[in-house]
Amino acid sequence: MAGQIQEEAATLPTAPADESFRDQLMMMTRAFNSSPLRNTIMGLCATIFAVIVATAVGQVVLNRWYRPFYDALERRDLQGFFYQLEIFAVIAAVLLVLNVGQTWLNQMIHLKLREGLVRDLIGEWMRPRRAFRLANAGAIGVNPDQRMHEDARHLSDLTTDLGVGLLQATILLVSFVGVLWSLSAGFVFHVGGSAFAIPGYMVWAAVIYAGVASWLSWLAGRPLIKLNGDRYGREAELRFSLMRVNEHIDAISLAGGEADEKRRLELDLATVLQSVRLIVRAVTGLTWVTASYGWITVIAPIVIASPVYFAGDLSFGGLMMAVGAFNQVHASLRWFVDNIGGIADWRATLLRVASFRAAILKTDELHEVEQRIEFAESQGDRMTLEKIEVASPGGCVRLEEADIEIKAGERVLVTGEPGAGKTLFFRAVAGLWPWGSGRIGMPAGEAVTFVPRTPYFPPGTLREVLSYPQGSQTFAETDLAASLTKAGLGRLVPALDRSERWDRELNDDDQRLLAFARLGLHRPRWVVIDEALDTLAGDARRRVMSILEEDLAKAAIVNIGRAERNGHFFTRVLHLAKHPEGHVLKPLRLNPAGAEKATPGAEMEVALRKRRA
Repeated sequence: MAGQIQEEAATLPTAPADESFRDQLMMMTRAFNSSPLRNTIMGLCATIFAVIVATAVGQVVLNRWYRPFYDALERRDLQGFFYQLEIFAVIAAVLLVLNVGQTWLNQMIHLKLREGLVRDLIGEWMRPRRAFRLANAGAIGVNPDQRMHEDARHLSDLTTDLGVGLLQATILLVSFVGVLWSLSAGFVFHVGGSAFAIPGYMVWAAVIYAGVASWLSWLAGRPLIKLNGDRYGREAELRFSLMRVNEHIDAISLAGGEADEKRRLELDLATVLQSVRLIVRAVTGLTWVTASYGWITVIAPIVIASPVYFAGDLSFGGLMMAVGAFNQVHASLRWFVDNIGGIADWRATLLRVASFRAAILKTDELHEVEQRIEFAESQGDRMTLEKIEVASPGGCVRLEEADIEIKAGERVLVTGEPGAGKTLFFRAVAGLWPWGSGRIGMPAGEAVTFVPRTPYFPPGTLREVLSYPQGSQTFAETDLAASLTKAGLGRLVPALDRSERWDRELNDDDQRLLAFARLGLHRPRWVVIDEALDTLAGDARRRVMSILEEDLAKAAIVNIGRAERNGHFFTRVLHLAKHPEGHVLKPLRLNPAGAEKATPGAEMEVALRKRRA
């Protein structure tokens, strides 16, 4: 059955292949060692280790209690029976306290592991430019929210549960092997009038019994590693599709596109269900092994010890004590059998998280492979563009003017025919797209504000939106109100402290006006705009131009977009054009933790198509 499942799984799109298991663990271990929560987690682990050892001692004491208790039952000794019950009450009370303490410690380790892991992933992901580069690096950069939310939570939970379970099984094994070995020392077998003893008979029986079951369980459960990885990837795609439809439900409803969106969602759902079906088949095959093994275990220790008991060399109390010790040793040895599904799930989740983390780190290395634009600080208060060519898989974009110097306070328009690559040029100037040639010099010691075509508003109050990315207390309330009024959004002044999804609350024109109101409030000295002015017309455009002329009178403004329709705001015009003989970006291999191969351009287009499909 395992082979058949593996063959069927091969027909589905595969999850990223991984580096060696050791490499993944080493990378995650280095991240853990550098985590500020390391000492807290280590302290919790040391405490739970002590509790597990104390629990193991209590269980050994409980196992020894079996002999006098069952012997008292066999003798019908009522006084001895009640005395043993009193002893049991004390043992049980101590074990109860230890069990509750272990549960609390287990949950705290869950919590701290997840906190440390997600903080590490977010910290690496949110380093300057990394998130953008990762998003454009191919399939590994799609749905990072799934990796940092669901996968990180699942990995933390599984790591804690499996780790604590393995530790407990190991300690119990060490505690009871000696007990079971000493009990087996008195086992004598009588065959054909002769007697012989097998040292540690029940220990060897438990080892062989659990070993065979573990081997069979691994054969049946191994396909779950790949199948679980496939499933998590498809679940992420379905969730993203549902979020996308919800975000754009207005446009979908207006276009009457519900039927088409339903078809797309059903296709995503079908891939999830197919993955789940394969997992169901694999789990069913595994259950045949584990359930059969579990039922046989009910009588296995009694059957193993029965020859000695029926020969009269073992009392009933001794038999129960031997059975109890066998079950403890066997339970420790069968930890792998009981957790094969969880181990496969943990392995698949570790692959996803480790591959994602490795991809975050390796996206920076990607930029060292191809020829790229040189970025530096200019001498003096100026911006320079020297022989700029921007390479992409679709061709090369060139600034026709070879050596450009833009001084403080200048207004420059960069324009080109439709499809010339204006947004690509904007990203290159911003440092997001470094592939190409030439040199870009930014004004020394000055922050340059980049205004994208589609504005971004963080969740929160309108005051926070206007102040972004600075703190909400940076600007006086009168300045906030004045910037809104100048942009024609005076009606929003009373809503400064109201928290909303402003990208959903405001229409497109108001969103663009709000973005320029924020620009006028911050008053940067250097501004680069990507086609944002092209989306404005009429009164909205007049208000924005008034902000640029008055509030940003001393600022250098570089606008990338269509030719100016009227007026003479821009004093210089630069031209972008396709360069047929220029450098075309070659496919670059990104192989994070053995993840799928990707290119910075072609795979970017695939990723964008997935997002827009």
